[in-house]
Amino acid sequence: MSKKTGNISKSATNAEIDAFIQKVALTPASAPTGERGRLIFALDATASREPTWDRACQIQGHMFQEASSVGGLDIQMAYYRGFGEFRASEWLTDSGQLVRQMTKVFCLGGQTQIAKILKHAIAEGNARKVNALVFVGDCMEESVDELCQLAGELGILGVPTFIFQEGDEPIATQAFKQIARLTGGAHCSFDSSSADQLRDLLSAVAVFAAGGRKALESFSKRAGRDVLLIAQQVK
Repeated sequence: MSKKTGNISKSATNAEIDAFIQKVALTPASAPTGERGRLIFALDATASREPTWDRACQIQGHMFQEASSVGGLDIQMAYYRGFGEFRASEWLTDSGQLVRQMTKVFCLGGQTQIAKILKHAIAEGNARKVNALVFVGDCMEESVDELCQLAGELGILGVPTFIFQEGDEPIATQAFKQIARLTGGAHCSFDSSSADQLRDLLSAVAVFAAGGRKALESFSKRAGRDVLLIAQQVK
């Protein structure tokens, strides 16, 4: 199991970013025509994540803004923290609602509970189509085999999981890559200096969930270099 660390310094290499956005571009579009996309936005809210929680609050506004231009997106926030605490919001339709939910949350030390996030996504996906799961975290302290089993179930449901890893803890990296692969999603790392990069990549996933690959291609024409590379993969 991986250990939490306060020394996070590695950002994604260009090759890692390129691989991530190419994977997004090749993920089968699943947003039904004429319906709003549905995305679960899950976060690690344990103590090591506190410095970046405010940034996540700001970034999600861009996700709503970009997705609204291609049919709209419903987002459900989920998080874990402390001693076994896991919570999920109702499905939210605008950034103001999500900001209000997130600003009520404070980070609290504890072990990771990624399995609860995956189980929750499975339950939501069985109830009604979920177009994507986004997870932002920095480490993994659980059974890899259990997480991979749950990831396989998400893959069968057609819920691609896009994992944004803060830092480069090696055990977490391997686990996150396997989860992404089994669900048909992707994994990318970031650090405290790459907020703009994270914003653009999260927005790209939101646009994909709301409107599929065509919407993603249109978004890439006005976004930065990282997202622009997605369009080159869309046929």
